[in-house]
Amino acid sequence: MATITASMSESERGRDALSGTPRAHAIDRWIFVGMAVWFIAITLTGFIPDSIMKVGMVQAGARPPFPIVLHIHAVLMGSFLVILFTQTWLMATGRRGLHMQLGVLGMAVAAALVVVGFVLAPTMYYQTWNALQSAPAAGRAELQQVLSVKDNIFLLQMRIGILFPLFLAIGLRARGANAGLHKRMMFLATVMALPAGIDRISWLPTTFPASPLAVDLYTVLAISPMLLWDLIRNRRLHEAYWIWFAVTIPFAVAVNMLWDTPWWHSTAKHIMGV
Repeated sequence: MATITASMSESERGRDALSGTPRAHAIDRWIFVGMAVWFIAITLTGFIPDSIMKVGMVQAGARPPFPIVLHIHAVLMGSFLVILFTQTWLMATGRRGLHMQLGVLGMAVAAALVVVGFVLAPTMYYQTWNALQSAPAAGRAELQQVLSVKDNIFLLQMRIGILFPLFLAIGLRARGANAGLHKRMMFLATVMALPAGIDRISWLPTTFPASPLAVDLYTVLAISPMLLWDLIRNRRLHEAYWIWFAVTIPFAVAVNMLWDTPWWHSTAKHIMGV
């Protein structure tokens, strides 16, 4: 997260359909700050009510306590989003030096987030599996259903674990030579992790858990403000989105095809070693 620039690069200005418009340049400067706030708002809207509900369940003895790795993951994800916001704010206010220094911390947090994510997924799965093995006969059917849902969620977790670091790597590689690609790819990487919050917004219409289609559509909706502004501003789809769609669409097709199939349920348990 080393160089999220808030202004258009020289090459981008040359293709700008609204060059010289003060309002357009102001939006260029602040659109990514707004996107960072938008991502934080989505996350909090999903996780705050869900966390309050689950804490109440833990206190009532209706579910086991949260594992420590879940708390670590929450702190890291929250920190990453705050750093993303701070990075965009620094560039919007012209403090590029501080932005670059903070980028080192951002990269470290992102790396830790990936590692912890690969620990968290099996930890939460095993928590349900272990509960199923010791549950009385009357409660086994419900836990078996929960485990089946977690088989499917594992598909989404695998997608995040692959695409989040991949898009970050593309963005970081472009930070010196292609600032436009870099800043957009930071957000296109981050949005891959947002379904965890989106799925917890209970008042949204959804196809989940029967299908992950809503997850994919809401993910595209989450990036729509900056995508639509790019189309209005430049009358073209920026290369960052071409890369993002070219990679995410095949993954989305695969996830939707595998979702809730007997083969996938068997494969998920084999991967988990249960």
